[in-house]
Amino acid sequence: MTLLQIALMSAGILIVAYFTYGRLLARLLQLNPKTVTPSYTERDDIDFVPTESKFLLSQHFSAIAAAGPVVGPIVAGLLFGWVPALIWILVGSILIGGVHDITALTASIRHKARSIAEVVREHMSQRSYLLFLTFIWIALVYIIVAFTDVTAASFVGEQKLDNGEVVTGGWIASSSIMYLILPIIMGILIKTKTLSLNMATLIFVPLIGASIYAGQFIPFDLQTILGIEPGPEGLLQTQKIWDVLLLLYCLVAGVVPVWMLLQPRGHLGGYFLYIAIAAGVAGLVFSGKEIQYPQFRGWEVDGKTLFPYLFIMIACGACSGFHSLIASGTTSKQLKVETDAKPVAYGSMLLEAMVAIISLSCVMILVPNSPLTKGTPNQIYANGLGSYVQGLGLGIPAALAASFALMAFSTFVFDTLDVCTRLGKYIIQELIGRHDMTGAWIGTGVTAGVPIFFILQRVTDTAGKPIPIWRMFWDLFGASNQLLAALTLLGVTVWLWRTRRAMWVWFVTGIPCVWMYAMSSWALITMTRAKFLDTEGNFKMTSDPVAWAGVVLMTLAALMLVEAIIVLLGNRDNRRPQGQLAAAGA
Repeated sequence: MTLLQIALMSAGILIVAYFTYGRLLARLLQLNPKTVTPSYTERDDIDFVPTESKFLLSQHFSAIAAAGPVVGPIVAGLLFGWVPALIWILVGSILIGGVHDITALTASIRHKARSIAEVVREHMSQRSYLLFLTFIWIALVYIIVAFTDVTAASFVGEQKLDNGEVVTGGWIASSSIMYLILPIIMGILIKTKTLSLNMATLIFVPLIGASIYAGQFIPFDLQTILGIEPGPEGLLQTQKIWDVLLLLYCLVAGVVPVWMLLQPRGHLGGYFLYIAIAAGVAGLVFSGKEIQYPQFRGWEVDGKTLFPYLFIMIACGACSGFHSLIASGTTSKQLKVETDAKPVAYGSMLLEAMVAIISLSCVMILVPNSPLTKGTPNQIYANGLGSYVQGLGLGIPAALAASFALMAFSTFVFDTLDVCTRLGKYIIQELIGRHDMTGAWIGTGVTAGVPIFFILQRVTDTAGKPIPIWRMFWDLFGASNQLLAALTLLGVTVWLWRTRRAMWVWFVTGIPCVWMYAMSSWALITMTRAKFLDTEGNFKMTSDPVAWAGVVLMTLAALMLVEAIIVLLGNRDNRRPQGQLAAAGA
């Protein structure tokens, strides 16, 4: 098959799925446009704000489309080949990821926009609620660690393209800083009614493009500014400084009102991502690139087996537990009409699958022995998408096209970082019982502060060479993220069964729950067990925080499963009164 055939086939399958299975899901969940949503009943114009679907779709999509649909497909495609990765992206997004997202959002709006953890408390038990909250918070910390470091890597050093042109990290850093300033200005202008949403969109979307172009002329090279010596050690030191600065950004972004940063940045980011998808699809169709990478490399490659690692490496592009936190954490408080759940939740998941396919195509065009196959995922993505844009014949320089790709990558992550911090803040507030501004700062400080401990760790490979922190955390992030998806599906399955008693529940959410639970637990057990064994296979104690985090996550997930089985098999009413997490805005 050619790239054109794969692009058309994939887009066609996703479109058909939206209008068929998506419509069926909306009917099964009984989405009603006349039902008053929590955005009206709980309206406070801080977290609960009725939002037009086109605005909310952009915000939700940019929040869920983090580094996952870029890094995951590239890493898995390089390892196992592009065919198994493509199959999982399509099947997973339609039958598992999309189902996970729309049911999580629906469950939240049917419970006054409370979090999935609160839904679990009402339909399972108080103990399940606390277990789930703890699991979520740990998963959020690992998401912040992995995505912070992979973003910081884009701001240092330089990246050489196939044609020899160079894109510097200072260029991307400068453009990214401007990108973060623009939505703040936009949010203030819309809040003061100086500009309408449509007019602000017409003005500020082109300004994002201008910021990409301007970055090359005013590069923010932190390594040079601070006088850090060149070389691998200097790059790693600079990357860690950027890590800390990004976490400080999370600290501030986690407490400011949603209208000031989250909504306008999500809106602009969504349009930027639409442009990135359009550029990628156009490049696939018109660039004339050919598939050169192997379709399938084997069931076991570099010590990792296709089952279960494929299904945890490709997280956000096929299914992601993180999406449930966005759906029930911020999106449900802004959903204007119930029926908007179909385009906002299910539609966004399918759009993200297309992002993942475009990312995978950047692997498909690589020659197997190309030096880029040893590069970082953002390098491969920038080279691939940049070559697509340049191949359109619009006269766009390769370096500028690659910068556009790297900015798209950074945009994915920025939107996720502050949402994760905000959600972590809500959880800490609930656990300590402080829902005032003091509690907000404590929750945000803890959520943004704990990742610093991991970020500042020095990690080396077997040869003793330093490696980026995100590489150590990516597999754990994938496994915990997919296990979170399984637990969310477990929660909505219990809710739907207790309220509907319909057999379709077991097929629509039950089977996906079992699959995700099996794959993620298998992967988590495998990678955690390996860290407690020495080179001869004997048990050893370890101080590796990743190993102990794996033990904690597996224990929490097992206890949650036991709680669900007790509820499903028993007749006792385990529901609890509504908690305060909704009041906190979680």
